[in-house]
Formats: sequence, structure tokens, C-alpha cells
Amino acid sequence: MSNRPRLRFLGAAGTVTGSRHLLEVNGHFVLLDCGLFQGVKQLRQRNWASFPVSARDIGAVVLSHAHLDHSGYLPRLMNEGFKGPVYCSEGTRDLCEILLLDSASLQEADADYLNRHGLSKHKPALPLYTVADARRAIDSLSPLNFDTRKELPSGISFKFTLAGHILGAAIVQVSYPGGSLVFSGDLGRYDDPLLPEPECVKEADYLIVESTYGNRLHGNRDVLDILAGIILDTVKRGGTVVIPSFAVGRAQLILFYLWRLKKAGRIQANLPIYLDSPMAEKAVGVYLRHEQEQRLAPADARAAFGVAKCVADVEQSKALDSSAMPKVIVSASGMATGGRVLHHLKHYVTDARHTILFAGFQAVGTRGAAMLDGSTSIKIHGDYVPVRAEVKNLSMLSAHADADEIMQWLGGFRRPPKHTFIVHGEPAAADALRLRIQDDLGWACHVAEQNEVAVLS
Repeated sequence: MSNRPRLRFLGAAGTVTGSRHLLEVNGHFVLLDCGLFQGVKQLRQRNWASFPVSARDIGAVVLSHAHLDHSGYLPRLMNEGFKGPVYCSEGTRDLCEILLLDSASLQEADADYLNRHGLSKHKPALPLYTVADARRAIDSLSPLNFDTRKELPSGISFKFTLAGHILGAAIVQVSYPGGSLVFSGDLGRYDDPLLPEPECVKEADYLIVESTYGNRLHGNRDVLDILAGIILDTVKRGGTVVIPSFAVGRAQLILFYLWRLKKAGRIQANLPIYLDSPMAEKAVGVYLRHEQEQRLAPADARAAFGVAKCVADVEQSKALDSSAMPKVIVSASGMATGGRVLHHLKHYVTDARHTILFAGFQAVGTRGAAMLDGSTSIKIHGDYVPVRAEVKNLSMLSAHADADEIMQWLGGFRRPPKHTFIVHGEPAAADALRLRIQDDLGWACHVAEQNEVAVLS
């Protein structure tokens, strides 16, 4: 058996979810990201399979950022026997505490619902992991500063540099005896108003790069113009704008744009804006505590994130739907897969006066994707609900670099990597990026496949 380093792709290979990449050097294992598979049932079922290698043999986990498709499998990995540290940035640690606890609560609630209504073939239905499991995972998080190298066994070391995707998001630069590997994580935007741009990386022997928007461009349309137009048109009809939003990253960006519109007098000063997501409210607090990682001045950040009234409890959330007054509701989840936003959708989607405004990428199999594809009805809480509201998407409102921005970041390398592995994209997006890298840069690259093992020189 070769002693050469090996890289095994255990997730986000051929799909845009479940980021897990296992590096083996001289018998030592380091897992880059530990994400949940999300989306269609076929992918979600992978979370229940035994981990492909013994979790006890993994020495450390290194997280690029806090989103659940990069961190959400941690509690389950610990149940499988993982005992090591989980390295991440300070911002990622704080956001993971919010996201993992919320994920575990939902897992427990779903299992309880199935058991009470006898809807599961498993007796009893069990959560993928519990709140207690999530707390153990949070306790294992070991935060590091950016640009500070951490030494691991077998000569492996790594450091974090800014990725700009969400607060705390990192590019992971790994060194091992005889070589180097860079993992892009999720790359952010070059013109994001809240976060710094992705930091340039000069060289690597091997590169793992995301491809979420590998076949798309965000375009140069003005977000403020489009958002103002949608809101004003909806209010003119006497309607409400419901914005399904990811609680971490996207909700904060939307609040910023709404603040800008109110500040400039481009939407009504007295138009009520509600943030109906306890997790998004907690994330706002994290963003405010990490002001050094943001472009906004602290006073502007407080003003922007304070533009909305936070909805404290379920009763207040329900009351929003009983009010006929035009308003804006920002609520999780971003692809309308769960959370409080489903109650708002069920109420508002049936009336043509209202607008359902999505804010970026919608994965295959989600309600968001179905509605944007023109579905005339959607299933919510077991019932099919007619779609009569206007359905829009701010497609440029993404925390991911688009195809040109990914190529811009790759252009910062002083020499080509020996090989580039393309991950974290739907097949069409990943293959489009592969062709651009080959044609424009002349690099050796391919789209990684699930369970593929690459031997590194």
C-alpha cells in the first residue's frame, strides 16, 4: 500500500451539499468539513449511513464555515466515535452554536411528530442527533485566528484565510510533508457590502474548489432598484412581501438593503419590516460582535440590522398573518424547506396581491425551486396550496462567487496546481467550471465523484 497522501471525497461530490473531504497523510486522517446532506430524500438518506471510515481514526476536523452543509454532520460523527478537536474560526464557532442547536431541535421535533402521528416505518422514529449531541459537538470546537498556522500530527499544518462567504468563512491552506493543498470552502463575492472579498491564494500543489455557481453569473443589475420596485408594486396592490431567507448571512444582507432603501426614502418610512427567525436574530448578534471582519462601520451595522422588528414567539409570528397591513416579512428558511416561513407562505401564496421573494440559489427538490419553476401548487404541512402570489427571485443576492468571480480568484495563483478537484456544485455547474478552467487557464482538473480516492504526490 502506498504511503503517499490520499484525498477521499465523501460529500459535495456530484452535488452541492454534504461537504466532507478526508485527507490521509502517513496514517493520520484530517476531515475538511463535516456537512449534512440536504435537499432531495436520496441525498438526505446518506446522513443515516455509517461513515465510510472509522470516525475513531479521524484525528481532527477542520471547518471552512458554519453552514449546515459544511458543519451539520458533526454531532453524528461524534456519535460514530470521533473524539478529536474541531478547528474553525471564531466567527464559525459562534455561528455553529446557533446552527447546530437549531438543527438538533428540528431533528428531535420531526421525530416526535412522526411518532405521535404514526407516520414512520421505524418504531420509534429517531432523530439523526439530539440537542445533547449538538452541545457535545459545540464543546469540541477549537477556534483559531485567521492567518495563524496550526500544527497537527504527521507533519500536517494549516491556516485559515478569509473567504468572504459568511461571517467566519475561511479558505483552508494545508501543508503536509512534500506538498500543499488548498480547500476553497465556499468563496464569497468581490462586491459584498458586508464582508471582505475572498483572499488571494498564490500557490498550491492541489486545489479543491467549489462550483455552486460554476455555470451562472449574478449579473450587474442593481439590487436596490429591483428590491425597491418589487416592494413598491406589492404595497401598491395592498400586499405583503414574504422573503424566505437563510438565517445566517442572507438575512443580514437583506436587512442591510432594506435599511439602505428606507434611509434613502425609496420605500415608505413607515412600512413595517419584521425579522421572523429566532436564529437570524441570534446571528445578527454574532455579526455585531465580530465587527472587525466586516466592511460596515459598527454604527451602520447596528442601524442596518435594527431596521426590522424581531418577532419573539410563535403567537407574534401568527399575528403577522392576521394583519392585512402591507409589510415585509423576512423569515427562514431560504429555500422554504421548513421553519416559520412555511406558515407565512401558506397564508400569503394563495393571494395575487402578495409577493414571495426568494433571495438566491434554490436547490433542486426544494419548494423554492419548484415555485420559481412555475409550479401552480406547493405542498405545505401535508396540504397542496395554490400558488397565486407573484413569485420573484433576487438571483444576484448570493453569498457565493459566480463563475467569473471563481475564475478571478483562481487567476491569483502564480502557478497552476498539479491538479484541481471541482466539488460542491450540481453536475451542470461543476462541469461548466471544469471546462472554463481547462480552456481559460489550461489547468489539469476534473469533477470529483462521491467516494473517489485521489493519490497525491
